[in-house]
Amino acid sequence: MKNITLKHLLVNGKKKIGLQFFPDKVIQALIKELPNPKWSSEFQMAYIDNVPKNLNLVFNTFRGVAWVNGKYFYGNSHGKSDIKNNFDAIKEKETKTQNWKKCPTEYIRKLEVAHYSLQTAKSYTSSFERFINHYRYIELNDLSDLEIKDYLIHLQRKGLSKSSINVAINAIKFYYEVVMGMPNRFYNIDRPRKDKKLPKVISKEEVRSIIAHTNNIKHKCIVSLLYSAGLRRSELIALKITDIDSKRMVINILGAKGNKDRVTLLSKKVLTDLRIYFKEWKPDIFLFEGEKGVKYGGSSVLQIVKKAANKAGINKTVTPHMLRHSFATHLLEAGTDLRYIQSLLGHGSSKTTEIYTHVAVNQGV
Repeated sequence: MKNITLKHLLVNGKKKIGLQFFPDKVIQALIKELPNPKWSSEFQMAYIDNVPKNLNLVFNTFRGVAWVNGKYFYGNSHGKSDIKNNFDAIKEKETKTQNWKKCPTEYIRKLEVAHYSLQTAKSYTSSFERFINHYRYIELNDLSDLEIKDYLIHLQRKGLSKSSINVAINAIKFYYEVVMGMPNRFYNIDRPRKDKKLPKVISKEEVRSIIAHTNNIKHKCIVSLLYSAGLRRSELIALKITDIDSKRMVINILGAKGNKDRVTLLSKKVLTDLRIYFKEWKPDIFLFEGEKGVKYGGSSVLQIVKKAANKAGINKTVTPHMLRHSFATHLLEAGTDLRYIQSLLGHGSSKTTEIYTHVAVNQGV
């Protein structure tokens, strides 16, 4: 299928919806049907005014013709049309102090070209800025391996978490190896070992009780899908109506973690509930939508799960990811092949999936 990527643009101080696509006569003809489309030589893409009705019109115009990729447009804002939620906003953010060095524009551009998620890009740029301001009066290319190691030791002494230090290492490596084209320059830096924590799971009975204590059919479908399909919270809120394939009884997960697509299970019982939900709530584009048809909020999903668990009398903090862990563990306990579970979860390595063997009981016995 053809592909269009939505981007936030700022043209003459006004917010626009950028339409990025490979040259295609069909797409070009459809774009001409949109309200007052124009071409930006600076951004090398077409654009229209950034107003809610235009955004809905884009999805409706290209439905069935091209896949509209809103990943970079929506970012983590869950659909808010806000210029501060794209890569340009990272470039434009205010400096902390007058002498604060900003992340090089080329660094941010390389992150975008490499299709890093907006959240990862923000983490990398913030971490890299702290690094270059630690050595504010030294040119980046004059820094030695020893000085970089000293900086990482400095972070450890400050009490930063292992994950934060790993982000710092990755951010520094990205600059020298990707932006500057110096491969493997700093692979000899010792990385802090990750704590090997077992996933927290709940029983099938507890899952059923949580679902039974949701407030309405929409909340019931949200909790049920998180568990029955093993979805990440970000994957759930990114689901579109068209991602539900009731004929094959599968759910298509597009552009998930690592920008990978996969297929997971669609429960018959959940499908029945989804049909009731659809008639009652009438979502437009996304399966679960907030106000004005925008993507549902991740924090809202978390609160739905927590409140239902509290009402069910479960004396532990239940999160959406715990439902995903429980999905994998219960499949393993039922004798499902580990490689199949790996495929359903979208894990790149079987080692990641193998952790569930440490929490599963009576594995297929």
